[in-house]
Amino acid sequence: TREGILNGTVDIVIGTHALISDKVKFKKLGLVIVDEEQHFGVQHKEKLKQLKSTIHVLTLSATPIPRTLSLALNGVRDLSMINTPPENRIPVNTYLSEFSEELIKEVIMRELDRKGQVFFVNNEVFNIEIIANNIKRIVPEAKVSIAHGQMDKNNLEKIITDFSSNKADVLVCTTIIESGIDMPNVNTLIVNNANKFGLSQLYQMKGRIGRSEKTSYAYFLTPPQSR
Repeated sequence: TREGILNGTVDIVIGTHALISDKVKFKKLGLVIVDEEQHFGVQHKEKLKQLKSTIHVLTLSATPIPRTLSLALNGVRDLSMINTPPENRIPVNTYLSEFSEELIKEVIMRELDRKGQVFFVNNEVFNIEIIANNIKRIVPEAKVSIAHGQMDKNNLEKIITDFSSNKADVLVCTTIIESGIDMPNVNTLIVNNANKFGLSQLYQMKGRIGRSEKTSYAYFLTPPQSR
């Protein structure tokens, strides 16, 4: 791929931060599109601009970082906003609530009744199995899987693939679902200890559901008496 980029036989290359390493040389780079801009630091984007003085940079984000947003609002950068949702897309119903096993059971059972699936986000690996076992106890009818970034990558890939194939009902996971996950059958999101997340993260995770014509629900749970 690097050879193709260097000699110009590759017209479009899709990659990670690796594309801005010193090992990658472009023959004639004209346009860079940065998706999920909030995951890129200032140094990364400055390096992109240094590759060529005439380069055009388009950054995309549902939750732009403050520096980029400030530049856009002050007129230093051009800003375009997409205000029209995809056809038949329904806004996510969002609720803030104290942690409640009764609520969790009700929410999961409602999703199972309509043949849907659930993301349960618990961003602490040390107790993620405890959380999963609690869900199995609360909702014994549900098939529960666990996914987090510290797992073996082959095992993690199998779990995600099986879940997307409807072999499990509830995926207890960390914020690895925050971007790049597109599962239209998952239309309920439960976030445990939501008070430990930033608004940008919560917004990104909420965007993982509501990707079909079904009504979707996001529940941000906080510890009792923490609101």
